Formats: sequence, C-alpha cells, structure tokens
Amino acid sequence: MKHRAKSRSQSRKSRSRSTRCPRWRPGVALRQANGLCIQQLREALSIFLPQKGLALLTRDKRVRWVERMLVIASILMVLVSASSAQDAFSWARQAVVGMYPSRRRPGKCMDGFFKQLGKRSAQLLPTVVNTLRLHAQALAGKDWRYRGWVVMAVDGTKINCPRTQANEAELGCAGREGSAPQVLLTAIQHLHTGLFWDWRRGGSKDSERGHLQQMLEALPSQTMLLADAGFVGYMLMKALMAGGHDFVVRAGSNVKLIKDLGFAVREHDGIVYLWPQDKQREHPPLVLRMVQFKDGRNHTITLLTSVMDRNKLPDKHLLELYRRRWSVEVSYRTLKQTMSHTKVHATTAALAQVQVDWAVVGMGLLSLLMVSQSGYRDGAIAGSPAATLRVLRNAMREGHKRCRRGGLAKQVANAVKDTYERKSAKTRRPWPRKTDTKPPGEPKMRMATNAQVKKTKKFIEKKDVA
Repeated sequence: MKHRAKSRSQSRKSRSRSTRCPRWRPGVALRQANGLCIQQLREALSIFLPQKGLALLTRDKRVRWVERMLVIASILMVLVSASSAQDAFSWARQAVVGMYPSRRRPGKCMDGFFKQLGKRSAQLLPTVVNTLRLHAQALAGKDWRYRGWVVMAVDGTKINCPRTQANEAELGCAGREGSAPQVLLTAIQHLHTGLFWDWRRGGSKDSERGHLQQMLEALPSQTMLLADAGFVGYMLMKALMAGGHDFVVRAGSNVKLIKDLGFAVREHDGIVYLWPQDKQREHPPLVLRMVQFKDGRNHTITLLTSVMDRNKLPDKHLLELYRRRWSVEVSYRTLKQTMSHTKVHATTAALAQVQVDWAVVGMGLLSLLMVSQSGYRDGAIAGSPAATLRVLRNAMREGHKRCRRGGLAKQVANAVKDTYERKSAKTRRPWPRKTDTKPPGEPKMRMATNAQVKKTKKFIEKKDVA
C-alpha cells in the first residue's frame, strides 16, 4: 500500500510538471545546439508547442510533411515577411529543414503543403490551441483572475481574399460596391496574456454574435466578457448569464431599454431592463445595470453590465475594464498590418479559413513569447510585436550562423516598446479612402407600460415558486 501511495504521488507531481509553463532561457538545450540561430528558434517554438501529439516520424514513406514540421511551417509562414505566399513558403520550408537536418526533407511544392494542411488542420489545431491555453494560464499566474473574473474581450474583423469565383460564391462580398470576398474572424482574447483564446471564422455575411454564441462553451468559469455595441442581444446575454459569466457591453442607439418595470427585487438608479417585444411572451426581462460617462470627444458612452452589486464592481473599475477592451483592436492591427495579413492567398474558401486559423495561432504564440521574456510594464505587455518579429525573422535569415548578442532569448527580452515621451499626439492625416464611422449613439429609454408590468407578474410568480 505504501508503494502504491508513493507511485500515485509521483504521478501527480509528473502531471503538475507537464502542465507547468517553463520560462524560456538559453540553457543546456541551446548550448547543445552550438548556439545556432535556427536551432534556438526551434527551441523557442518548442517551448509553447505540444510535447506529445505532433509526430516527427511516420511509417508512411509517401508522407513528406510530418505533423510537427507541418505545424511549425504554418506558424513560420505567419511570422515571416514576404510579398507572396510562395516566398513565405520557401522561407518557412528552408527554416524547417535547418531545424531538423537529420530528418527527411519535406516537399518543395507549395500546393502539396497546403493540401496536407487542409486535410490535417482540423486534427492538429485543437492539440496546439489547448497547449497554448495551458501556457497562457501558467504565465498569468496569480493575475489569471481580476476581482474573481477571467477578463476577456471579443471583437470581429474581416480579412480580404483573392477575387476568385469559388471565394465569391462561398464567402460572399459584404462591403462596399465592388469589394473583394472576405473572411469574417471573430475572436475572444485573454487580455492579460494577449492570447486569442478561441475564435470562429466564416463568410463575410456571417454574424459576429452568432460566432460568439458558438464559443460560449469554451469560456473559462466566471469569465468577464468585454464587448462593443455589435454584441448586444437578448438571447446572447441570457446565455452568458446562464453559464455563470458576466459581461460589460456598450449599448448603441439600436437598443431599447425599459425603466421602472418592477421586476428586480430592489430597483435603484441605474437599473434597466432589456426585454424585446418578441421575447415578452415566453422569456422574462433581463435585469441590467447601466453606467454612462463621457469620452475625450464629449460623446456619451453607455455601458451595460450583468454585475448589479456596485461593491463587487464599482463604476470606476467597470470603466477601466471597458477601456482595456481596446487591446483586442490593437491585436487585430498587429495581425493585419505589422504581420502583413490584411489578405490571405487562397483560391478556395476552405483554404482561406485554414490560413486564417494558423495566422491566429501564430499571433497567439508571438504574444506568449513576448510575455514569457519581456513581462509587463505599467500593467501592459512590455514586448513590442514589431521588434520581436524582427528578432525572429533575423534568426530565420541567419540560419546556421551563431546567435550573438546573448542569444535569441535575450534578444526577445530586449525587444520592448519604446519609453520616450512624445511631444505631440499620434493623430493621422485625413485619408481619402478612409471612412470615419460615427460612434454608437445613446440607447432609447422608455418607461414601462401597464401592459408590460402585467406581463412581468407571471414571471415574478414563477421566480417566487422556484
């Protein structure tokens, strides 16, 4: 019995070590690699990739792209700077060959690579994403939760695709007249680590709200979700609250709110109800707390939250949380501008969505790499995505040269954002093709009618019986 108890404790220790996220330092493994840039790059990627589940060998001799090489090449194609997909593939393949010189070389044909990626992406993606989530939680440590919540933000963006008949038929064109086919990407980001926790992609006419509805099951327990005005919806908010989550959502002029309905136990200033007309027969009203404030341009911003207790989430902290939602917009800018992914090079909708998937994985791995080395400064990630990308791209370019300046780990740690004080505001010049969208207006407020008050009685009775 003692021997059995000892083996169980040892197994628990081994499991805890396997989920622990080690801080990447230039250690024994890098010295064994003789300090070559390409081998240190492999070490950096391997820290955040699954140790099991990505095979490096296969019995089928016809397979040139084994699983681990396929995943690493897909990530490197996201990180590399190239003017075309063929150039990005050539750089990525050359780097993979340098990382594994003793293994069988992968295929040289880009079409064959994408064919294999399209076939095996659905199998490999969950393995990689689950590992990234474990690393994000380990890196966050005690900051994984804020006031009891796991704080995440959600937003959507559109990525252009080539104007092929297949893309136009399957993805659609939902922009201005003459626009190209686009992939709609809706992602949930963990704000403290910058990792895209989960995402959905589809045609340009898909719904961001519908994408979020599909991702609710993947949210950690007690999530605080931050969203803009496009995510206000009765059924979505009800599903969030039913799952034990909370939210802070901006309300626009398309939202109709009710006051003095009498459904809440204690009504006070700031209590409002979301109860659309088509839901009043079968569904009870949603009791929400409304907070309004002025931004720098004197626009009124109206926020709705499911947290009714001001002591649990004061107005000051609520506004701080919503301002942090902007980080997901910055991440989208990094993905599309800094990493040059405003457009994917795919002639079919299926391949376009696969490329978007691995672009998000590459973005998440870059964020974790910055967090693990640069840490935080003033509550934000200190690392600079542009500077970190330069370090990684230089390691790919140098290849079999010795990595200088303290090694790749030290270079990534030093790739931080600038700290100098700017003398003027960062305002852009007027851009002729840029359309300035108007900010959301104020929601429409109405006093509860007698008919609505009567309808609430049956829901109050059901609540008292329960």
